[in-house]
Amino acid sequence: MPECGDAPAKGKVLHGINMASSSLSRRLVACLLNISEARRKDVVETVAKAALYNTEGVQREATTVLNIFNDHDYNRSVITIVSSIDSIREAVLSACEKACGLIDMCAHKGVHPCMGAVDLIPIYPLGEEVRVQDCAEQAQAVARGLATRVQGTTVFLFGWADSPLHRGLAQRRKEMGWFKKMPDLRIQPDIGPQPQKRFGVTGVGASPYVMNCNVTIDTQDVVVGRRIATAIRESTPGGLPGVQAMAFPHEGDVEIACNVESVKSGPSGHVTADEPWPSFSIEGRQYCHAPASLITRRVAELARKQGVGIKGTALVGFTPHECRGLAELALSQGVAEFWKEQHRIRM
Repeated sequence: MPECGDAPAKGKVLHGINMASSSLSRRLVACLLNISEARRKDVVETVAKAALYNTEGVQREATTVLNIFNDHDYNRSVITIVSSIDSIREAVLSACEKACGLIDMCAHKGVHPCMGAVDLIPIYPLGEEVRVQDCAEQAQAVARGLATRVQGTTVFLFGWADSPLHRGLAQRRKEMGWFKKMPDLRIQPDIGPQPQKRFGVTGVGASPYVMNCNVTIDTQDVVVGRRIATAIRESTPGGLPGVQAMAFPHEGDVEIACNVESVKSGPSGHVTADEPWPSFSIEGRQYCHAPASLITRRVAELARKQGVGIKGTALVGFTPHECRGLAELALSQGVAEFWKEQHRIRM
């Protein structure tokens, strides 16, 4: 997925890694698996390893976990699983089975909204080799498989998997009550029974790649953070295309947590302040995403007007280009537990 103009976010340094596309002919997809646990890191790593090894401990073919992002305050982890389109279903389902066995939503506490032990299963294509329909079919198969293999789990679909409506994740989360402090469990899921408190509700879908970019502002005033989050959202006039944002108390400050969706681009793509937006192609259609540097600048400008500075920016995982490049590196070297390669990547 060729892309340009996006430097690594502050706090992330890539050491000695050739990010150029290799000659590997893999039909790669990524799943940024969101689970409602971060305070028991042994549990999170057990879930990640379930994606990589079968019950006999045999490593799955063409599968790697690139990154595990834990956030103690959110009590939420994001596990970046990359596999071939033909292998992603079993890798993800095995991880979800393990997570559902180890995480009880009745005991969960955290400042980030969530509805399920496995909260979100998005599947993203990592190149032209994978079709939109391939991702939609695999996401639907994961949804059905989860409801079958873990009795009592409940699923809603979004994006390409939500056929024929193709409703986006933000819309589906609103419909499910994800943004409420106390979600209403009397909802109409797409697959499975009425939600059980232990497992909650899981969102499963497919779409162009979505990044997570978090900017910390130097204040404890969540109201200030909410004003900034509202201002940068795509839904606000003058907001950034593809950006959805919320503000949370985080480690004594306030964090603006952004989902950065890839948006369709024209022949010249998006350019802001002479900065090109990184772009890539899926089935011949061009997409691009707002650079983390632009989001940081916009948050800084808005914070300054409130008399507040910023303390830093972090990507939860990688840009689409980084994800593809690192996956090819990991798979070419047979490294399954790539997140442990801290001497090569520092987050």
